[in-house]
Amino acid sequence: MGEAKWLSDDEMAAWQAFLTAGALLDRRIEEQLKSEADLSHLQYEVLVRLSAAEGGELRMSELAGSVVTTKSGLTYQITQLEKAGLVRRRSCAADVRGVYAVLTDAGRDRLRRAAPGHLEVVRAHLIDVLDDDQLRSLREGLGEVVRRLSGG
Repeated sequence: MGEAKWLSDDEMAAWQAFLTAGALLDRRIEEQLKSEADLSHLQYEVLVRLSAAEGGELRMSELAGSVVTTKSGLTYQITQLEKAGLVRRRSCAADVRGVYAVLTDAGRDRLRRAAPGHLEVVRAHLIDVLDDDQLRSLREGLGEVVRRLSGG
């Protein structure tokens, strides 16, 4: 390891703004989802991914990757969603170790009710705050970070 390359003032300001904005936005989203839909942000994202998937189901391993959580973390969240009747599990016929998470009708209804408030928070505190150039820069910059961290 060589000598540390310290952040410039501008780089430090960008880093701190990223951390603070992310934490504040996530807090607002958590508060809205918990109060209006009795869901955590991660649970909402699980329901979104299942809703978008063919047949409303995904293998647990694929779902864990798409919501960027550990398999054990996802297992806990699926258990909570299953207790609430929002998802169910089903075995994979081709692989005895494989398990699918399946969105139930109740899960689809909860997602449908939660989405407008969630979108309102995302728009009010991120999307509508930025102009088109800022939004494009955010998408491209964070997209590159995701690509590099994902090994793509």
